[in-house]
Amino acid sequence: MSESREFCPRCGDAVPERRDPLPGDPAGRDALLCDDCYFEDFELVDAPDRIEVLVCSGCGAVRRGESWRDVGARDYTDVAVDEVAEALGVHVAAEDVEWGVEPEQVDENTVRMHCRFSGVVRGTLRSAEAVVPVKVSRGTCDRCGRIAGGYYAGVVQVRADDRQLTAEERAEALEIAESYVAEQESKGDREAFITEVKETDDGPDVKVSSNRLAQNVATRITEEMGGSFESYPTLVTEDGDGNEVYRVTFAVRLPRYAPGEVVDPEDGDGPVLVTGVSGRIRGVRLATGEEYESAFDEGETPEATRLGSREDATETTVVTVEDDRAIQVLDPETYEARTVPNPAFVDDDADAVLAFKHGEEVHLVPNE
Repeated sequence: MSESREFCPRCGDAVPERRDPLPGDPAGRDALLCDDCYFEDFELVDAPDRIEVLVCSGCGAVRRGESWRDVGARDYTDVAVDEVAEALGVHVAAEDVEWGVEPEQVDENTVRMHCRFSGVVRGTLRSAEAVVPVKVSRGTCDRCGRIAGGYYAGVVQVRADDRQLTAEERAEALEIAESYVAEQESKGDREAFITEVKETDDGPDVKVSSNRLAQNVATRITEEMGGSFESYPTLVTEDGDGNEVYRVTFAVRLPRYAPGEVVDPEDGDGPVLVTGVSGRIRGVRLATGEEYESAFDEGETPEATRLGSREDATETTVVTVEDDRAIQVLDPETYEARTVPNPAFVDDDADAVLAFKHGEEVHLVPNE
């Protein structure tokens, strides 16, 4: 390489002719130094002498600045690795940087991080090592503190219109609420949580962290299970600026009829086993096996008489299949032979069927 007429401003030695500078190359006086003088003050890594980390003992979130952050660490060693990675700085002039870290557990709350780095600077491979002690302290984040204190701002009350909720509906409504809140948490919303679920005779009351969350939970339940909801705000206090603070109850009313109920729409075509209730009532005619759907203007609350539920049906013996429209079975109560309509959901070679009796009438119901 030819010699230029440039000289190192520190030692006076001639420096090699340089190429045109690229982004990230040293600038100013550093760019004029020879390699020996440049590397005298060069530090590949900028590492802190010590790192202190505050971890929530409840959820494992880490305090960074004025906020708490979910890091998804499995243990405090993972937390230490993440914090060191955040705190270390590698010189901007280094290329092809590689680094590794080896944690050393000093005691229950201290992890010593042995860090090794390498990178190419001015065409020369440089390496560096740093030891960073990480002190882990335990505390309680704002979110866990609120949960422990029983804080809530919204309530979702799940009830049914003119009937009791089924066990399946209770479980489904709670699953919808819990999965929605978990979904918001996974998206980074640390203010989303369920404070308490209170079971009452009429249905569950779900206390959640915000009115917005409660409204979204109520919306999700009615979208998936049918029905509607109304909101009832209650003034609870004023904030520091004098603004009124409300706690809102969202009263969910599921449809009047539940899947699995047997109802008679009284339209002359016989009872219906309800299979769906979102928007309109859907079901299966027990006399024929044909599909049923309530009229658009009736929606989820058509005029119908409750006859019972599918759980009331019992298995009974098929005596004979008379034709496509009639089948003879044993009465599930008296065990007398009864001729009843032969719906499409009954197999031609069935030996037994599920029968539902209301008054003197016997109706067959689907197995599933």
